Parts: sequence; structure tokens; C-alpha cells
Amino acid sequence: MDIKIKVGLRIRELRKALGLTQESLAFKADMDKTYLNEVENGKRNVSLVNLQKIILALETTFALFFQEEIDSDRA
Repeated sequence: MDIKIKVGLRIRELRKALGLTQESLAFKADMDKTYLNEVENGKRNVSLVNLQKIILALETTFALFFQEEIDSDRA
């Protein structure tokens, strides 16, 4: 699976777990809702700076953000 899709799916998973809409997450991350939508749908190659904003808005860390992916890749 393409890394852009994997990252987008992980963002969506964590966003929904927090009960956030795309609009509310975009606001917390100080970015445009359309941009966030494109990232979630794997249409954008998110920069590390923007990924950091999203991860902080999701109240997690880079390590935890990628932890699920690492565990499932080893299975």
C-alpha cells in the first residue's frame, strides 16, 4: 500500500478515535480543511512540518503515530 494512503488512514483512525471532525482537526492543526482531507485520502504528500502539526493536534507522538504501522508490518 502507498505510504501516502497509509499515513492518511492512520490520521483518520486517530481523528475518529478522538471524536474529531476533519474541520475540527484542521482547526487544531492550524491548516486548511481541504488540505487535511487530501492528506487523509492519500492525495497529498504531507510534509514533516505539517505531519508534526497533525500529530500534535491528535495529542500523540511520532513514535505512537507510527507504532501501529510498525507492528502490523511485522505480522
